[in-house]
This record gives sequence, C-alpha cells and structure tokens, in this order.
Amino acid sequence: MSTTATTAAPSLRELALGDLNHEMNTTRRLLERVPDAHLDWKPHGKSMTLGGLALHVATLPSWMTHTLQNDFFDIVSVTRNAPPSGVQQILDAFEATSRALRQALDEAGDEALMRPWQLRRGEQVLMTMPRAAMLRGFGLNHIIHHRAQLSVYLRLLDVPLPPMYGPTADEQPSFG
Repeated sequence: MSTTATTAAPSLRELALGDLNHEMNTTRRLLERVPDAHLDWKPHGKSMTLGGLALHVATLPSWMTHTLQNDFFDIVSVTRNAPPSGVQQILDAFEATSRALRQALDEAGDEALMRPWQLRRGEQVLMTMPRAAMLRGFGLNHIIHHRAQLSVYLRLLDVPLPPMYGPTADEQPSFG
C-alpha cells in the first residue's frame, strides 16, 4: 500500500506574495544606488529626471494597494509627485508604500483577489479584470518596467548595479 503526500495548491495570495517579496527586495536594492548628486539628471529632454523616476518607482506600490482596497482607479485623479529632496525621501516613500501593500495583501483573501476591478478615465471604463490580474499585469510589471528604466539611468551614470535576476557586469566583469 502506497501513500502519497498531497499538498494543497498555493493560494493566489501566497503566489502574489512570493513574486512581491522578490520584486520589492530587488527594487529596494536598486533605489539604494540612486546618487543624491544626480537627482535632476535625465538622459534626454523628454525623459523624467533620475529623482522623479526613482520616486515614481518608490510610490508605485501604492497603486497596487489602492487596487486591493477600491473597486476602480481613475487615471484622471493621478497627481504628479513633487521632485524629491533626496534619496532618503525616495527610500522612505518606498518603505511606506511597500509596507502598506504588504499589509493590504496580508488582509486579502483569494475571493477578494478574484473580484473585478476597473481602470477608468473619468466615466469611461478602459478595462475590467480580476484584482489578481491587475496586481501582476499593471502592478508588478509596471514597477519592473520603470525599474529597468532606472537601471539604464544608473548605468549611464556609471553607478554599479545590484543583481536583479542574476549577476550583473559589475559583479562579474567578464559577464556580458
């Protein structure tokens, strides 16, 4: 007689937390590399400043918290952050927004993650999807996208990059 151990499939919340933990730790390590002396620097006239982009990355977790706690997000209500006064302000913002997101996820169950959520522009509904899909598609992916931009800014300024999904050329000079 053979017995096989069965393990329950992870919940949506557990899956989200695994990805979130990795991405938030990676984001924090990159934000820590932002140099105070270059917050006003930008690679092109149409680009955001380094400080503006870093603060945007730092506050993006608040969009995901909003999604967990509200039925829709109206992009008309988006306000731009004032330029940061220093890297510590960016890091403090990231700690606050990522802590609030973690708490909101800790309180969310699978049922809440499957409830529909909408992106709106005023009264116009741009899309409707389950909150879990939004967290991945528009939350984590949005952070990862802007974090990649931030890594290019830092590379152009000759700031050594931390590992994100493996070693960087800064850790292994023969790499790349």
